[in-house]
Amino acid sequence: MARRVEVAGETFDLSNLEPKRANVVMAALSQVGTPYVYGGETPYQALDCSGLMLVAHQAAGMSIPRVSTQQQAAARPLRGHPKPGDLVFFKTGPNQYHVGLMVDGERFVHASTSKRHVRLANLGSHYWRERFRGAGSYL
Repeated sequence: MARRVEVAGETFDLSNLEPKRANVVMAALSQVGTPYVYGGETPYQALDCSGLMLVAHQAAGMSIPRVSTQQQAAARPLRGHPKPGDLVFFKTGPNQYHVGLMVDGERFVHASTSKRHVRLANLGSHYWRERFRGAGSYL
């Protein structure tokens, strides 16, 4: 079965992923454009970064912690490059932490505080590389 999702005019082919991993990625991508709201966990209406991870995993029948630091602590730590469906963790300020979900080999989806909505970003960009604190998975 072909698994493709279109986001902002771009098609993501997830057919090579195992079903649960594809479901998590599709659920996260389906939220692109949803407004960022601190503490938000309502699909298509209001999400923050960890709320997006919660919603994406729930769509695949999984339960994960609510807060990004707890999500990192409970996830299986990964070595090497994260795959689609894996979580990527960042420290964006003195006491600020952020999480995103990989959608391909380079990009992740996250609820952006600066852009005020769920969007795609590149893990290799200077900003994210400097703040990267590791990757983990529930898959």
